[in-house]
Amino acid sequence: MSLLLGHIVDVLGGSLEGGASDTAIHRIAPLEFAGPGDLSFLSHPRYQQQLAASQAACVIVAPALRDAALARGACIVVDNPYVYFARVTQLWKQRHMPARSAGVHPSAVVDPSAQIHPTATVGPLCVVERGAVVGEGSVLTSRVTLGENCQVGARCLLHPGVVIGADGFGFAPHQGAWVKIEQLGAVRIGDDVEIGANTCIDRGALQDTVIEDGVKLDNLIQIGHNVRIGRHSAMAGCVGVAGSATIGAHCTVGGGAIVLGHLELADNVHVSAATVVTRSLTRAGQYTGMFPIDDNAKWEKNAATLKQLHSLRERIKALEQALKAA
Repeated sequence: MSLLLGHIVDVLGGSLEGGASDTAIHRIAPLEFAGPGDLSFLSHPRYQQQLAASQAACVIVAPALRDAALARGACIVVDNPYVYFARVTQLWKQRHMPARSAGVHPSAVVDPSAQIHPTATVGPLCVVERGAVVGEGSVLTSRVTLGENCQVGARCLLHPGVVIGADGFGFAPHQGAWVKIEQLGAVRIGDDVEIGANTCIDRGALQDTVIEDGVKLDNLIQIGHNVRIGRHSAMAGCVGVAGSATIGAHCTVGGGAIVLGHLELADNVHVSAATVVTRSLTRAGQYTGMFPIDDNAKWEKNAATLKQLHSLRERIKALEQALKAA
């Protein structure tokens, strides 16, 4: 399995410098582990030391790092090395890994009323329920469940164990018990969406839960009922979004973060890992709400101090008033 450097540049563009176009690339590898037959990339100047020491046959770099890259050997110079690297991985997969065959696996269970596009793939042990729709070129890998009346757009990829359209968590308290609120909505997923393994997206209570075009969801994410996620937003593993929250376009949510119900995040909001979002964020920007790790004794002292902040604030206000009155 190999690709020639010249072929990569012919297909994806970029400027090959300091190397021969007939050089065979046998592997795509991280900079620090790359060997003489490997192609790697450098996306940030802080890794220049790794660049100088790398044994890679060729490194993808930005124009600002061209000279440093040439000092060690061949390079492909492009404006955005990370995006170019992503496209190289796509090219590699296209050339060396067999494409999935369209159609429905014999072990899948598909309701007769479901609509599966002829170019779509439904993998082993999937369940596609009544009235569900799978769009053009979309792939449901193994053990995916697509619930009743839920829709998946074109060119989507749902990884193993994804559940789309389970009931949202809706119950009304009554005399010390719970009365179930039937979830009458569905889930609508746009085009070019990717959903990681064992992620669950609940159907809406009355209106649909909506995942817009280009959204990327990692593994083990929980999306509650009536949530709306704007186009090209991305969430890392173990994120939880509670019911009726609205996430804007081009947002990112770091791993393990929580967005509470009925909140709104504006476009281009970026939430750090492990943050709990407790209020709506109406302006674009980076938001962080995690308590830094420390050894346990120090953490307990800091936590105890935090508990006293309100009383300290009141004491300061009282002192300020006393000073003004003096």
